[in-house]
Amino acid sequence: MPDRASQRESSAARNIYAFGITSFLNDTATEMAYWVLPAFLVSLGAGPAQLGLIEGIRFTDRLAKGVRGAPRDVMVAESVPKNRLGSAYGLIQSMDSAGAIAGPLAAVVLLARYGIRSVFWAAAIPGALCVLVALFGIREAKRQRTIDDGWQKAPEENVDLSLFSGAAKLPGSFYFVLFAVTVFSLGNSSDMFLVMRAQSVGIAVSLAPLLGLVFNVTYTLGSWPAGWLSDRVSRRWIAAVGYLIFAGTYFVFGRAPSTLAIWISMAVYGLYNSLTQPVLKALVVEAAGQDVRGRALGLYFFVTSVATLAASLITGGLWKYYGASVAFYFSAALAVVSAVMLLI
Repeated sequence: MPDRASQRESSAARNIYAFGITSFLNDTATEMAYWVLPAFLVSLGAGPAQLGLIEGIRFTDRLAKGVRGAPRDVMVAESVPKNRLGSAYGLIQSMDSAGAIAGPLAAVVLLARYGIRSVFWAAAIPGALCVLVALFGIREAKRQRTIDDGWQKAPEENVDLSLFSGAAKLPGSFYFVLFAVTVFSLGNSSDMFLVMRAQSVGIAVSLAPLLGLVFNVTYTLGSWPAGWLSDRVSRRWIAAVGYLIFAGTYFVFGRAPSTLAIWISMAVYGLYNSLTQPVLKALVVEAAGQDVRGRALGLYFFVTSVATLAASLITGGLWKYYGASVAFYFSAALAVVSAVMLLI
């Protein structure tokens, strides 16, 4: 009969893989539609400013992502010991971005055979499967505390569920990281602006999903190694390198010297995501106390969602009134500032 440690390991593995599968299906559905949406909106007469406004309307979608993501990331943190956080988040992120490869590929096939509207209808299928896997595949584990990488049941008495008392327990290091990420997020506008910039320099509308494919191949290949590496070296350094890669990518998009430069930059852009998305989650969980992980992650998702909303509005406005180059240079500058803050 398996002992409790073995049962916990089995339950942890089940959750990690179930989260990975739901991430794969969810991103497949999202990315099928995401990379063709700019072309669809442009065909309806929308420009950069209108696109920024539409991204603002998508704020509710980002809030939903925070509501979904914070509990998931807390469950991941409670399923693995501290020295494997980066690897766990990296694995899930790899599955997530693998779906982002499948999505654009499916979109390319559907676009060629059935037209743009078929992409949106087909995206509902993996979305529905994602819900089923979440309902039947994920099991919430009892709260655990780690002591020397062992497991011990957490005491449940004297738990204060007050939101503000929980916020008071968050350390200064968490708020500093949150501030640095927020500054960056103010320049991290929707990737739709990258697609529109690519179209403006001569990349055909029909190739827009392939831009997402190129980006997500490097994202998928890099996420788990980046998470694994962050368990062994400074997470701040890895995230800072990711921000500098973002700055370089946006600088190239601002100059837009050639279509080849755009394609290469999109591939490199995937490295930014792989070096930041799983690593920053692990950094937030590590900075927060175990009893307030949920509050820390919820605050992280909420603040970055608000900042990203502002970023798309800012980028749309800068593009409209000062040109695309200024909009991309602005984002690159904020990324450099944020990278320096993480290294302080």
